Amino acid sequence: MFRVLPANFFVPLSSQNKTVYWDCICKLFSVMEHQLSFGVERDVLVDELEYYFDQSAAADLAEEEFAGADSRGKANGVLRRLEYYGWLEVETDKSYVQRVNFKEYAVRLMKTLLEIEEGRQMEYQGYIYTIYSLVRGNMDHPGVVLLQILENTDALITGLKNLNSSIKHYIDELTRHSTVAEIMNALFNDYITNIVDKAYHRLLTSDNVSKFRPEIMERLESRSRNRSYVEKAAAELAELQETDTDTARENVYRYLHEILEAFRNMDEILDEINQKNTQYQKAAINRAKFLLSGNEDVRGQLKEILMGIHEQMNREQLDLGGIYELEFLDGLVRIYSSGMLDESSLYTPMEGRKEFAPREMVSQEPDPALRREKLRRLAEKMEQILSVEKIGRYVDTCLGDRKEMLATQLPLKDTEDFIRIIYVRLYGQRKNMRYGVQPLEEKEVNGYRFKDFRIWRKE
Repeated sequence: MFRVLPANFFVPLSSQNKTVYWDCICKLFSVMEHQLSFGVERDVLVDELEYYFDQSAAADLAEEEFAGADSRGKANGVLRRLEYYGWLEVETDKSYVQRVNFKEYAVRLMKTLLEIEEGRQMEYQGYIYTIYSLVRGNMDHPGVVLLQILENTDALITGLKNLNSSIKHYIDELTRHSTVAEIMNALFNDYITNIVDKAYHRLLTSDNVSKFRPEIMERLESRSRNRSYVEKAAAELAELQETDTDTARENVYRYLHEILEAFRNMDEILDEINQKNTQYQKAAINRAKFLLSGNEDVRGQLKEILMGIHEQMNREQLDLGGIYELEFLDGLVRIYSSGMLDESSLYTPMEGRKEFAPREMVSQEPDPALRREKLRRLAEKMEQILSVEKIGRYVDTCLGDRKEMLATQLPLKDTEDFIRIIYVRLYGQRKNMRYGVQPLEEKEVNGYRFKDFRIWRKE
């Protein structure tokens, strides 16, 4: 890679002026992108950057070279710097007009960086449809088509792995949220919007690989057994890759094998994505429930102790290993150590012979009232456990004869009602539920603030 990129190529984006350089590069790229080519007159670009530095919100350049320079001087200086670092190249045409172009590698890199900045999500359906169309197409250019199928399959697998890594990132970030509001905001406004709605939900519905995979694999396996196809594809690949026919033939078999194996092993990636999605949502709900609970039982007291330790560590800016530096912990919990006792240190008293006198065992009937009370408590405990079926019946009861309602119209008197609303929102994303949800504006009801959503009964 460093044979292509200059050694100082990334200096602008790692310097103290990285924000200014990035803004300037984006503006230049935006201007050049709308031209027939990436070449633009230098004066046009200088005017664009001069206008940027004239804005009050523009960051200043903290370099001695730009000290005391006006906006036009800064604009010219930035262009010279970008040319020196290998982002731009300047050429003079026959009319002695200087034109500025982005380097080829810089154009590719800019498109990738802009996708990262804008958080664009991969369109799985585009890759799947492309592969499906290619395997069903004609055989005029089998070598080129095979390379296109391989490239789109690799992009699809890479996208699925990125989605898997994104969910893992959200799971890791969950521990950083210390309040219920932060957890719910990360779950509904961030995770549901950017992961579930944009990628995960489509992956299970419109972009579902299972709809196209059987036919794709069947056609590719058939081609691997077709001698005529292999020879024709090998001849075309030999010309494209400038290799001999035997090497090209081996590449054809290898490409077909890699594509088939990718589709066969795709279930493992999809299963892991499903597991991590479920894991994240459960972890978020459990953490929210933990923070909402404030009982006087052992669990509630332990929660208060742990939260107090966490707040004290944040105030003193301690890492996890610094918990032993908190002075109040010495008086909070006291643990005594003892040595190991061996058999020789224990006194064994002498026991005399005693006569065994058996006593009659009396059969006692269980108390019916106590039995009924224990059964009643057990039934109440089981009734409080929320499940998919219970949430479905709860929504049906709340909807009644209506076809739709708002989440703010659901009962909300205490924490248990709020937890039910959270489960209604989560389970509404599932395909097999009898109702659906659509997020709306944020509302506050009885002291609980959350993002309202529409609930409708599916036909």
